[in-house]
Amino acid sequence: MKDLPKLELHLHLEGAAPPAFICGLAAEKHVDISGVFDEGGHYSYTDFWHFLKVYEAATSVLQTPEDYRRLTLAVLEESAAHGVIYTESFISPDFCGGRDLAAWRDYLAAIEDAAAEAQAKMGITLRAIVTPIRHFGPEKAREVAICAAETAGRFVTGFGIAGDEKVLDPKDYLWSFDCAREAGLGITAHAGEWRGPEHIRATLAALNPSRIGHGVRAIEDLALVDELAERGTVLEVCPGSNIALGLYPDWRKHPIGQLFDRGVKVTVSTDDPPFFHTTMSREWDRLADALDWDQGVFETLNRTALDAAFCDPETKDKIAKKLEPRA
Repeated sequence: MKDLPKLELHLHLEGAAPPAFICGLAAEKHVDISGVFDEGGHYSYTDFWHFLKVYEAATSVLQTPEDYRRLTLAVLEESAAHGVIYTESFISPDFCGGRDLAAWRDYLAAIEDAAAEAQAKMGITLRAIVTPIRHFGPEKAREVAICAAETAGRFVTGFGIAGDEKVLDPKDYLWSFDCAREAGLGITAHAGEWRGPEHIRATLAALNPSRIGHGVRAIEDLALVDELAERGTVLEVCPGSNIALGLYPDWRKHPIGQLFDRGVKVTVSTDDPPFFHTTMSREWDRLADALDWDQGVFETLNRTALDAAFCDPETKDKIAKKLEPRA
């Protein structure tokens, strides 16, 4: 599985930071991040809401555009090592310059520079999904949306929302999503992870995304599952994340197989891989073992991801050529 080409649509840039990278940067900057790691050097948290706090604490060492350039290279190197040829990463002006447009442009330029270097050296393509943090509130989300709209283009291609699903409702962020949509950005939204099917329905009604981040709790409402299949809504499923956070007990009981069998367009991603002790190779390996999926299923997942990707036709054509069977 490790050498097979893979596409990933749901990856948080800071959440993909290798622990050693964050530890090293903290030491360089003399930043105290005690409580972020356990004795083994792994990220340490007790539940999803504690995870959010640890995530933000780890992110506090990322203070300059150069820090983000180095982070992007480290993350893409790890992804490329597991066969990822195309990835979309959630990036937030909340962390990159405090939602100040001028500062955001500097951070974005550094990330894009690293992406270009990684593409030239490692053959991996990165595109950015600008993402407000839900629990920071709608007003800050508006500032994020303006940053996204002002920098939309070949590299910034999508807009989403992440953070604590239990805070407020999708309709509270409608202005931000309308702003992003008018700028031509692809639309995704985290939903149906920590709130049930009703949250997915509310997200579809208010924000009309082409993709849903996670969305796995749709399985609790089979009418919604059928609706997702009919609409062609793509789910960015992160099985290892869901299992690590206790949403499902094991790989066999994760609903991705049921969703796939009922015609829902699903993709597979790692979410925040070092936090959940996973990689794209491990996701594919565990799914193959648990669900008896063969290579043909994973090729279908790649095609679904490519069709749903927020990138231009030229980029899609290049990625499609890399997916062609090798002679």
